[in-house]
Amino acid sequence: MENNQSRQIILASSSPRRRELIAGLHIPFEIIPSHADETTPEDWAPERIVTELAHRKAVAVYQSLTPARTDSIIVGSDTIVVLNGRVLGKPSSKEEAASMLRALQGQSHQVFTGVSCIDGATGDTLTDYRVTKVMMRALSKVEIAAYAESGEGLDKAGAYAIQGLGATLVTEIQGCYFNVVGLPLSLLSEMLKKFDMYVL
Repeated sequence: MENNQSRQIILASSSPRRRELIAGLHIPFEIIPSHADETTPEDWAPERIVTELAHRKAVAVYQSLTPARTDSIIVGSDTIVVLNGRVLGKPSSKEEAASMLRALQGQSHQVFTGVSCIDGATGDTLTDYRVTKVMMRALSKVEIAAYAESGEGLDKAGAYAIQGLGATLVTEIQGCYFNVVGLPLSLLSEMLKKFDMYVL
């Protein structure tokens, strides 16, 4: 089946990683950053956090499109790291990044990414999520300080980037690698089929 090239993706994200991942699918897309509220109650389960925030981001961009973009599918996504039930978002400083790394090192944690797609023509919505288990090796104080100082993890949940220098921190993953980067491509491609858009 041929890809429906009459449709395109609007990625509701300013993340360079998500932009690169979408670009790798070779389907038409554009970026419209979402400015949705990202606060959630502390008692929410991880899967509820990522699916709700992914949905909010997609809705914010969908509602901002005037006139409506009926040729588009709006895609929102959100990623968090969960360590022993504790949610780790993006660190606000290099000091907080080092603190997160001290907590993560030598242990396994989970990465949750939510994906929400909205049909620009009908408003129909589909939201789902993926979970990947990541094992981080034991790190020395020097390694933690050096990685935090690099600044690579400052805009990333859990304070590390698996696709960058952070690759040296990870010994094993169980699940989708791209989920850890920030957008589970296998899940997204399956969701897009529901909107008659085929990556392959």
